[in-house]
Amino acid sequence: MRTRPAPPGAGSSPPAPTAGLPPPAERGATVIPDRVVARIAAQAARTAQSRRAAVPPDHGGPTAPHASAAVRTGSVRLHLTMDLPYPTDIPRVCERIQQDVAERVAQLTGLRVGEVLLTVRRLVTAADASRGRVR
Repeated sequence: MRTRPAPPGAGSSPPAPTAGLPPPAERGATVIPDRVVARIAAQAARTAQSRRAAVPPDHGGPTAPHASAAVRTGSVRLHLTMDLPYPTDIPRVCERIQQDVAERVAQLTGLRVGEVLLTVRRLVTAADASRGRVR
């Protein structure tokens, strides 16, 4: 979708009232529960895990990422817990996963992501995954 830039001075006047609707301050607010944001973050973490850590998103590998969220006044703090493959560059992969999840959560929810804390639950070798030891 493409948009055209607004003409000069177009953003300086308040928006015109919408016919039949109460003023914006009286309409209420959209509230996204913590558990919904956490589910979005877990899915984003699963996608980032497969992209950044080369972990296939099937059931034979590491356990799915877990996420929790705390939403406060338009921003959110996320805590992710996941497995990573061994060997891997843990600091670099974690940083990229954190960035990917923050961007995706912000894009889907409209919330500002203030912090993404990532805990590596365990490192999984290819032998562990092939033996089915990781659930």
